[in-house]
Amino acid sequence: IIQGMEVESDGQRPGKKLVRKPYVVNEMELEASLPEKKSNTLSRDLIDYVRYMIQNHGENYKEMARDEKNYYQDTPKQIKRKINVYKNFYPEEYKNFIASLKPEKMEVQ
Repeated sequence: IIQGMEVESDGQRPGKKLVRKPYVVNEMELEASLPEKKSNTLSRDLIDYVRYMIQNHGENYKEMARDEKNYYQDTPKQIKRKINVYKNFYPEEYKNFIASLKPEKMEVQ
């Protein structure tokens, strides 16, 4: 018998236990048998935030911290950490994003 499972004796057969809510047990067993979900994505908001900061400030984290879009009032170190998380999750996308920024900077000069 699973500990904490609601059981009661039907009185007529003293050794036999009666499960009052079998659907609960079934749902718990089903949930326990499912593989653990791994979250391998970042929120769209975080991705947009990081890309905006890099696009407008390059690698100047102090400037990023003073930006009006820094809604969460992240410190320069926190912003750097978020950018590194983005780099690690999407290395190809990050590389392509940085490459797409290079020509724009050359045209401005």
